[in-house]
Amino acid sequence: MVAMDNFDVLVIGRSCMDMIVVLNRFPQENQKAPFEFRMTEGGGQGGTAACCITRLGGRVVYVGKLGDDTEGRFCRQRLEDFGVDTQRVETVPGGRTPLAYAFVSRPSGRRTIIYEPSHLPPHILSTELLKLIKRAPVVLLDPEVTYLGRELERLNAGGLKIVYDAERWRDGMPDIMALADYFIPCADFLDAPQLGFGKWSLQEKMNALKAMIYGQLIVTVGKEGAYYYSGDDIRHVPVPASAANAAVDTIGAGDNFHAAFALAVSRGFDLHRAVRFSVAVASLSCRDYGGRKGVPDWEEATALAARL
Repeated sequence: MVAMDNFDVLVIGRSCMDMIVVLNRFPQENQKAPFEFRMTEGGGQGGTAACCITRLGGRVVYVGKLGDDTEGRFCRQRLEDFGVDTQRVETVPGGRTPLAYAFVSRPSGRRTIIYEPSHLPPHILSTELLKLIKRAPVVLLDPEVTYLGRELERLNAGGLKIVYDAERWRDGMPDIMALADYFIPCADFLDAPQLGFGKWSLQEKMNALKAMIYGQLIVTVGKEGAYYYSGDDIRHVPVPASAANAAVDTIGAGDNFHAAFALAVSRGFDLHRAVRFSVAVASLSCRDYGGRKGVPDWEEATALAARL
């Protein structure tokens, strides 16, 4: 078990089993199409982020939940295969591990995901978890634990560095917007009807969202890379052409970006260096199927980031 006073990032969030199907073309509704191959991998934003951090040489404490079923045992094994300590991953008696079905276009590498919402019990801020949170150099919260923001804000957990993966609008979003030191949505999040941005430009949406949150805003935009603020100016870190040309599957790109960013913050990177590092890691992770096997090690990631 990773020592409570000797780790880089605390990750709290979802694990699931990903059923991945690679196709040359998507069928129209009510039609058929053959697939090229299929595979199974551990998934979930939190679980994948934890695997990424260990691959990069970081020390991660991962807090998650799995069912006591075949899928849960598979997910636990895959976490362990990537070096993640699973002693704080709870097996819920009678619980069902969620599944996600990912369909990947072989020509473009883009993915379409149909996922099963988790029916496992929510995380509770127990005494042990609070101790971990208070000791963590950085806490990475994935979308499934957005609800923890309300309680963390109420506890006035000052001194924490919280990175939040804002995949889409969820209950409790205003609390996490007021709490997170680094609020990192994908570009699709900016189209949430709750924000009311309409057909504004990306810059207009970012300016409006920046005024609504407490911390730094970084927006991931798929193959375009990431945009972030330096003062009042928006900066852009593009995906390097070499990585874009090698991409075959974008399933884990966002999860790996958040993981790399959290590790970079824990190691004292400034914002500019942290974003470049995260773009490098996310870009390289797309070179293999499943979201995990393509993640680079520290040396490869920092070498590519230095060229961005």
